[in-house]
Amino acid sequence: MREAVLLLTSCVVLCLLLSSSQAARQGQDIRCGACRALVDEMEWAISQIDPKKMIQTGSFRINPDGSQSIREVPLARSEGNLLELMESVCERMEDYGERTDSSTNRKSYIRIKSRSGEAMDLSEATLDSRVTASLKFACETIVEQNEDEIIEFFAHETDNVKDKLCSKRTDLCDHALKMPHDEL
Repeated sequence: MREAVLLLTSCVVLCLLLSSSQAARQGQDIRCGACRALVDEMEWAISQIDPKKMIQTGSFRINPDGSQSIREVPLARSEGNLLELMESVCERMEDYGERTDSSTNRKSYIRIKSRSGEAMDLSEATLDSRVTASLKFACETIVEQNEDEIIEFFAHETDNVKDKLCSKRTDLCDHALKMPHDEL
């Protein structure tokens, strides 16, 4: 009898450990997917702004030598514009659906609504309001916790921002280096 109780207890503990690791992996998938979608949406929004538009930044005070420390930066990558874009970027998480990789059972997130209105292949996507709500919450959390890093990356970096921000700087996607980079 004692052996049966011990066996049952160990089975329950093992099941709890497996379910908690599954939940942790799912949480990691959501956070990684939200970060990658956030980068994709920010890059798209930046690309929609005329690259010729410039904005003056710096101090408008006159230095003792009579000069001003003003410089012109592209409007699209200015701090003010990036802050404005970050205010609404998480709303667009509703445009994403979930896809499960059959070989690894990992979740990834893909656009389910075209920006141009074209029809999209949704055969691999699962549409679920709970998933989009979780993705939006994860996005808002990422923006809140990493606002300075996001602004820094988009103000200065243009190459491979998804991996640099989501994997290397924030560690949200430690498994993403093995993922294909054209998911979003």
